[in-house]
Amino acid sequence: MIQNTCILFCRCGAGVISPEKTDQLANAFQQLDTDVYELRDLCAFAVHEKDVLQAIGEKYDRKLVVACYPRAVENMLRQAGIDLGGFEVLNFKELSGRQILEKLTTEYQLKPGEARYQVQISELDVPAWFPVIDESRCTLCGQCARFCLFGVYTYDKKSLTVVNPLACKNNCPACGRTCPASAIMFPRLAENSVLAGAIPGEKQAAGSAKKEGLFVMLNERNQTRKNIFRQGVVQMAEEERRKALEGFKQGVRKPK
Repeated sequence: MIQNTCILFCRCGAGVISPEKTDQLANAFQQLDTDVYELRDLCAFAVHEKDVLQAIGEKYDRKLVVACYPRAVENMLRQAGIDLGGFEVLNFKELSGRQILEKLTTEYQLKPGEARYQVQISELDVPAWFPVIDESRCTLCGQCARFCLFGVYTYDKKSLTVVNPLACKNNCPACGRTCPASAIMFPRLAENSVLAGAIPGEKQAAGSAKKEGLFVMLNERNQTRKNIFRQGVVQMAEEERRKALEGFKQGVRKPK
């Protein structure tokens, strides 16, 4: 039996893909015989219009989410308490418009036609910038919560929660850079990186059992390089946090 299908298309307000690619995707979706929801944008709906997403999830058997990294999207919806049911994510950061359209028409068997196209605009009046926790990787070390100055998290040794997502300062991913387990993500981050939602360690190191001896010999050198890199990441995080704090202080000082 053909599943009742819709497309949830995130028109990202942070511009993580180019406007040209965004328009290309929107135009392509309008020529498919399916229901399309253009969300402006998915992050905002996840924190401010949860009921809209929940209603869509209950209406369709299959949801095809065209957005950023699947790890970021899946954990963001889980963190928000939104149960879409069965859904799949097509990553418009890594897939071209042509590849996405091919998947929709071949793998998911959507037919050409005129889409029932709806534009949904969030009423959120601030950037939907916030951290997302990958609970499968989180070790509950609390580093992110201790590093954050703005009350975004609550933490004890048994739980870590993003309790005040909109207290996070726009474009500040500093706490995520300090996470030793790569468990913190920022879906609106323009980087194509683990911090934006890519799977840690997805690109495996080349080699085989025959090269094991070489890897052992280079291990100490690699560890030194990692330590140097880590120091650089921490310095970057501290600078991002400093800028966020300064921006917060300037906002407080402005006359109302």
